[in-house]
Amino acid sequence: MKYFVAVGLAAGMCSAAFAQKSAAPVSSVWVADQGATYKNPILYADYSDPDACRVGDDFYMTSSSFNAAPGLPILHSKDLVNWELIGHALPRQVPIAHFETPQHGNGVWAPAIRHHDGEFYIYYPDPDFGIYVTKAQNPAGPWSDPILVEGGKGLIDPCPLWDDDGQVYLVHAYAGSRAGIKSVIVVKKMNPEGTKTLDTGVLVYDGHETDPTIEGPKFYKRNGYYYIFAPAGGVPTGWQLVLRSKNIYGPYERKVVMEQGRTDINGPHQGAWVDTPTGEDWFLHFQDQGPYGRVVHLNPMQWKNDWPVIGVDKDGDGTGEPVHTYQKPNVGKTYPKVTPPESDEFNDARLGLQWQWHANPQPYWAFPNPAKGVLRMYTMPVPDSVPNLWNVPNQLFQKFPAGVFQATTKLTFTHNPKLQNEEAGLVVMGYDYANLTVKSQEDGLHLMHGVAMDAEKGAPEKETEITRLKDPTVYLRVTVTPGAKCQFSYSTNGKRFTPVGDVFEASEGRWVGAKVGLMCTRQAQTNDAGYADFDWFRIEPVK
Repeated sequence: MKYFVAVGLAAGMCSAAFAQKSAAPVSSVWVADQGATYKNPILYADYSDPDACRVGDDFYMTSSSFNAAPGLPILHSKDLVNWELIGHALPRQVPIAHFETPQHGNGVWAPAIRHHDGEFYIYYPDPDFGIYVTKAQNPAGPWSDPILVEGGKGLIDPCPLWDDDGQVYLVHAYAGSRAGIKSVIVVKKMNPEGTKTLDTGVLVYDGHETDPTIEGPKFYKRNGYYYIFAPAGGVPTGWQLVLRSKNIYGPYERKVVMEQGRTDINGPHQGAWVDTPTGEDWFLHFQDQGPYGRVVHLNPMQWKNDWPVIGVDKDGDGTGEPVHTYQKPNVGKTYPKVTPPESDEFNDARLGLQWQWHANPQPYWAFPNPAKGVLRMYTMPVPDSVPNLWNVPNQLFQKFPAGVFQATTKLTFTHNPKLQNEEAGLVVMGYDYANLTVKSQEDGLHLMHGVAMDAEKGAPEKETEITRLKDPTVYLRVTVTPGAKCQFSYSTNGKRFTPVGDVFEASEGRWVGAKVGLMCTRQAQTNDAGYADFDWFRIEPVK
């Protein structure tokens, strides 16, 4: 019998429906809550470009999701340290047909989540199509179909502001790769519904001289000042900038409020200011950790002379440095530990919320089968033009959940006897990728180990046969150690694992960290398919 780890809210294959889950998961590989204190990162996973808001005693966060589907994850917290994944705002990305093939680095860039007049709003940019908004009464969903607020290329990182006089504004930046300009921040008026921009915008800040690559602006108002929080200096090495003005169109004063300083936390910037019901101020932001992605940190924040100071200001100059550990936020109560889900026993009628497809999914790629307690993935044909898995859409991934962990899955492969070269298994995906798979050949099933270096440039996968399998059931594992070094192994009994191949060093993808997950493909076109029954997928400490 399988043990129960967690049944997530419904990620859905293509559905926006949500199911109530019976227990909140707690990771066995990374928990930020240390009792009276917490450690950073609070989310050791690639929740890139986080933004958050508070509604009463509840905090909600979303992040970039790029080409993955479902997109726009929604996380909920009571204390800013323990975060639960409760849904996604985008079951599939629009335009639907465009995102049915992997669009690496495209899709959902830095979003903003706000609550206004009883509704939740998420504004998100697609750098190739424009700025969208989606709304919901319940943050767990369903969310409305995206509305195009302004079409165009290179419009990125939007954030709304409902002003005291009823006017509605939008701040955003530009992507040089599409617009041909960058490092500038503009403010535009919107209609009262917040669904359309009304003008071409006013330039409120040009960062070329002192703050190159300023982007990701977040809009706030406090004590009569308009504030634009914005990262500058680039993702790996930048700083957190704050602009302020008594007039929404400026001129804006400038101040660096957090930077790496003497710490080893590089590029601490881009995120969200939130306050607690008890009156404390905090800042959520990311740190780029290469193959682990942009992980989420929490830093204390204070106001001094109407300027925020983020982190710990050791020099007294108003510029803070990020913390590794700190006293937990005072939210008036103590709450249980909770983390986003990782393992999945596949006992439920829905996939766990941690899973995302490589592109908009087709409904027949995979089916939960709770009667058998498996996820059944059918082999899908790989297009002739695709030299490796980089652009194969029917791959099911989740984020790396910690610096050190092991991922193991048990699968039983039933191939179509009319076909050869059907394949299913375990994958670590990035610019370079590696996998361990079961593959059908004329004389039966074989265990294969594949590696593709520079996969995004079209390099072919180099495949090595490990052994012929006597049994269609096999256990596949990847062990990840510091530096994202990955050792694949397999077992026929689930107890003794045999290492396979050389250690593979995982790499990031386009704007994302490495991912781990499942694949199921075939080479030939036919009217039927073999399938793999994945019995479970477990994230555990390295043994």
